[in-house]
Amino acid sequence: MAVIIQSVKPFSRCWWHGIRPGDRLETIDGNEIEDVLDYDFYKSFAPTTMEFLLKDGKKKLVAMPTEEPGLSFETYLMDKQQHCKNGCIFCFIDQLPPGMRESLYFKDDDSRLSFLFGNYITLTNISEHEVNRIIKMHICPINVSVHTMNPELRVKMMKNKNAGKSLSILKRLADAGIQMNTQLVMCPGINDGKELEYSLQELGKLYPAVQSIAAVPVGLTKFREGLYPLESYTKETAGEVIDIMENFSNDFKEKHGIRLCYPADEFFLKAERPMPDEAYYDGYPQLDNGVGLWTSLRNELSEALEHCEGKSKYKKVTMATGVAAYPLMQEFAEKASKKLGVEIEVVKVINHYFGEQITVAGLLTGQDLFAALEDKQLGDILIIPLVMTIDYTSHSTDKNKFLDDITLKEAEAKLGVPVIPSGNNGEELLNNIMGV
Repeated sequence: MAVIIQSVKPFSRCWWHGIRPGDRLETIDGNEIEDVLDYDFYKSFAPTTMEFLLKDGKKKLVAMPTEEPGLSFETYLMDKQQHCKNGCIFCFIDQLPPGMRESLYFKDDDSRLSFLFGNYITLTNISEHEVNRIIKMHICPINVSVHTMNPELRVKMMKNKNAGKSLSILKRLADAGIQMNTQLVMCPGINDGKELEYSLQELGKLYPAVQSIAAVPVGLTKFREGLYPLESYTKETAGEVIDIMENFSNDFKEKHGIRLCYPADEFFLKAERPMPDEAYYDGYPQLDNGVGLWTSLRNELSEALEHCEGKSKYKKVTMATGVAAYPLMQEFAEKASKKLGVEIEVVKVINHYFGEQITVAGLLTGQDLFAALEDKQLGDILIIPLVMTIDYTSHSTDKNKFLDDITLKEAEAKLGVPVIPSGNNGEELLNNIMGV
C-alpha cells in the first residue's frame, strides 16, 4: 500500500531528487508504508532507501542518509480511520441528540490513534497484522478499554462476538513487553461487585505490562430512549466500587509498590468521600481519564496562589464551571479573592443539553452557559474551562466554539464581556484572574 505525499520541504534530499506532492511513497528498505507509524519507524534506521511511485507512473529509488526526508502527509493515519464495530450498552455516542455535527457521531476504534493521541481501543477489530506490528515496533503505551475480563460478559456488554476472544491479545501484548493503560467503564449491577474483583485480579496478573487500571462510571444522557436500561451510581454503590478497588490496590501496593487501579474522581464525588492525596495516584498515570484531576488541580492552584505576588487588575471576575468541579473552584475562589484583591464569583453550570446527570465541564454547551449566566452581573471578564470548547489547544474567539457550534466570539457578543478559556493549569488560571 502506497501513501500520497502532501508536501516536500524545499531543498530537502527528497526535493533535490525530484519528489513532489502527489507522488507516492511505497516502501522503505522494502517495508510497505501504511501510515505514520510505519514511516517513523522505518526511516529511523537511516541510512535507508525509499521507493517512490511518481505521478507519471515511473518508480524512483532515493538513498536517504538521514532520517529526515522532508516529507509530510495529509493525515497521521495516511488512510481511513478505523470505525468501531461494537454496540456497547453504555456507548456515549449512541446517547447524543440528533442534529449535531456529523464528526461527533463517528466512533473510532483505531490502535494507531491510541499510540498517537491516547485514544482508548477495544481490540475487537484489530487485525493479526496490526498486533504483530505493535509487537515488532514495540509501540507503546497502548490504551485499552477492557470493561470486564469475563469473556462472556464482555460479549454481552459490547454486543460483539469477538469481544471475549480479543481479551487474549492483552496477554500477547503483555508477554511482548508492550505497556498498557486500561479502563473499565463501570455499569451498576453489571460489571461491578464480584465481576470487578475478578477483572482487577486478572489484569493484575499482567503487571508490569498493565501499568494502570482506571474505573470510570458510565455517563448517561437524557437521550436513552430505546437503549439498554442503565442506572447511574448512587452514594452507596459508588462507595462499594471504591471499597473493592482500594481493597485490591492496598494489597497490590504492599507487593509491588504501586496501587495499579484507581477510581475516577467522579466516584469520590458521588460517594461524598474526600479526594485522595497526591501519593495515592502514583504519578497520575490516568490524569486525562479524570483520575486524580481534582487532586492535581487543587495542588496546582494552591501552589500558584502561594507564590503569587501582586493584585488583580480587575474589580470582578466571574468563573463558570460544571457541577463536578464547582466545589473545588469555589474553595479556590474564596482564597484567591482575598489575596488578589478581586471579587470572584463562581457560577455552577447545569447541563440541560445532555441532562443533569452529566456533570463534567467538557460536555457543557454554549446554551447551558447562557442559561446559567442569565441576569448575572459578570464584571470585567468571564473565565471558562478550556475543555468546555471543542479545540483544547486554541484560545481563539474566532475559531474555537462549544459543542453546539456557538463560537466564543458569539458568546462574548451575547454576554457583553471577554470570554477567557483557561486550561487545567493552576498558574494559567491565576494569570487569567490577575489579567496577566
